Amino acid sequence: MVRITCTISFSTDDESVRGSRKDSFDDHYKRVVWSKDGDHGRYKEDPDELEACDGVEDEEVPDISLPTFFDGCSVHGANHIFAEDKKFSVRQGLWAVVFLMAVSMFLVQVLDRVIYYLQYDHVTMLDERNAKNITYPAITLCNYNMIRRSQLSYSDLLFMGPLLGGNASLWSPLSRVLDFNHFLPPPRESQPSTRQLLDRLGHQLEEMLLYCRFQGQMCGPRNFSTIFTRYGKCYTFNSGLDGRDLLITMKGGMGNGLELMLDIQQDEYLPVWGETDETSFEAGIKVQLHTQDEPPFIDQLGFGVAPGFQTFVSCQEQRLTFLPPPWGDCKSSAMDSDFFSTYSITACRIDCETRYLVENCNCRMVHMPGDAPYCTPEQYKECADPALDFLVERDNTFCVCDTPCNTTRYSKELSFVKIPSKASAKYLAKKYNKTEQYIADNILVLDIFFEALNYETIEQKAAYELAGLLGDIGGQMGLFIGASILTILELFDYLYEVIKFKLCRCTNKKQRANNNERGAVLSLDDVKHHAPCDNLRTPSTYPGNMLPHHPGQGNFEDFTC
Repeated sequence: MVRITCTISFSTDDESVRGSRKDSFDDHYKRVVWSKDGDHGRYKEDPDELEACDGVEDEEVPDISLPTFFDGCSVHGANHIFAEDKKFSVRQGLWAVVFLMAVSMFLVQVLDRVIYYLQYDHVTMLDERNAKNITYPAITLCNYNMIRRSQLSYSDLLFMGPLLGGNASLWSPLSRVLDFNHFLPPPRESQPSTRQLLDRLGHQLEEMLLYCRFQGQMCGPRNFSTIFTRYGKCYTFNSGLDGRDLLITMKGGMGNGLELMLDIQQDEYLPVWGETDETSFEAGIKVQLHTQDEPPFIDQLGFGVAPGFQTFVSCQEQRLTFLPPPWGDCKSSAMDSDFFSTYSITACRIDCETRYLVENCNCRMVHMPGDAPYCTPEQYKECADPALDFLVERDNTFCVCDTPCNTTRYSKELSFVKIPSKASAKYLAKKYNKTEQYIADNILVLDIFFEALNYETIEQKAAYELAGLLGDIGGQMGLFIGASILTILELFDYLYEVIKFKLCRCTNKKQRANNNERGAVLSLDDVKHHAPCDNLRTPSTYPGNMLPHHPGQGNFEDFTC
C-alpha cells in the first residue's frame, strides 16, 4: 500500500478574495487539529469542538457596539448619547453631561447609604404588654449583720477574729463581757470551715421572721431556701431550688404579693472593732429581686430596708432584648462554666471571681461555687478581700462580662411609712414580748407586689438592615438613571458577549497566523475523504505559483484524480 502525502501552503495575499469565496477545502483546513510538533493533524469531527469559536466566523457576527447596546438598554438617557453613523453633536454632549451628573448623584447617595449601613446603628423599641399571669420573682434577704454575738464562743472569736477586724488586745475585754471562763480553743485541725461557722452563727430565719403572707395565704421559713452571699447566711423566697413550683401572681396591687414582718435583732450585732470588707455600719436587711435562673449579687445589686418603717416595693417585670455584634455587644453564645448553666452578668461575675480566687489564693469564699476549700479568716483578710477589691477597680479589665442578649429584670418604686404608730407600739410590744423601743429599733415590714399585671419589653433593633440598604439603592437608581436590577443583568450580559467575541477572534487570528507559517500536512486519504474530486476540480482561489500549475485544470487535479 502506497501512502502519498502532500504539503499545501497558504498565503495571505488574497485575503479579500478568500473572504468572499470559501471553498470546501478551506473549510476543511480550518477544522484540522494540529499536533504539538506541527507535523500532522486530525480532522475535527465533533460538533462541540467547533461550537465555541467557529460560530463566531460561520454565524452572523453579533453587533456589540455601544450605540446598539444603549439603544435597547433600560438606562434612561444613554440612548441619546450614542448614535450610529453620526458625529458627536451638541445635543449628545448635553445629554452626556446630564447623564453623568445623574450617575454622580446616584453614586453619592449610594456611598452615603453604605456608610450609614456600616455604622450598624440600632434603635430601642419600648412596649408594654398585658399578661394573664406573671411569674413572681425570687426575693433574697440578708441581714446586714453577719454573726450573732450570743452564739459566738471564745474559740469562734479566736478563729473569726481576722474576719471581724479584731485583734488580741480587743478580745480580752470581750471575753470578760461574754464570760468564756478561760475557754481554750481546740486544735486547728478540728476547727470547722468558715461556711459551717457562718451557717451556725448567722441570723436564723425562724427567729427573724415574725409574719409572712403571700397572696393572702400564710407562709413561713419552709418557703425560703438558704443561700450564702458576701453578707453570710441569707434566704431566698420562691427560689425554685427546693423542688417546688414557681409561684405566679394573677393580680396586681398591694395584698397580691409577699408581705413580711422581720426582726433584725440589733441586740445581736457585733461591736465594730475595725473596718474590713465584711464590716457593716448599717442596721436592717438587704433585698434583691431577681429571676430564678440568676444567682443573687446582693452586695452590689440589692437595696436596703430600714427598721422602724413599712417599705412598699412596687415592681414591674422588664424583658430586655439586646443585639449581638456588630449592632450591639451582647453575648449570644452559651455560658462556658462548670457552675452555671444560664448566662447572666451576675453568674459571669461570680464564675470569674471564683476562678481568680482559686488561682491566686487557693481557696474560695463562702458564696462561691465549686469544690475548692473555703478561705480561712486569715485568707479572707490577707488575700481574698484584696483580690476582690482589685477586680472591681475602675480600670481593671478582669471579669468584665458582656450583657446577655435576653434578660429579665425588675424595675422598682419604693415608698415608706413609719412603724409602729403610737397606737400600735404597745400592742406589738405585748404581742412579741418586747419593749416599745425594741419594736421601733428592730421591726420592719416589707410588702413586694406587682404594680399591674403587665410587663415591659425593651428591645434593640437594627436601625438600618440590608433590606433597607438594597431598597434605598434601588430607589436612588430608579430616580436618577431609571435603572433596576434587570439593568445590571443587561450590562453583565453585554460584557459577556463582548469578552466572548474578543477572545474568540483573538484565538482565530493566532491559529491562522500559525497555520500560514508552517502549512498543513494532510494524508491523501484525508484529502479524498473530506475534499471530493468534484469539489476540488472547481477553480481554486489560491495563487497558482503555490502548487504545480496546469492550465485548464484545478490546482489539485494531479494529486487527487
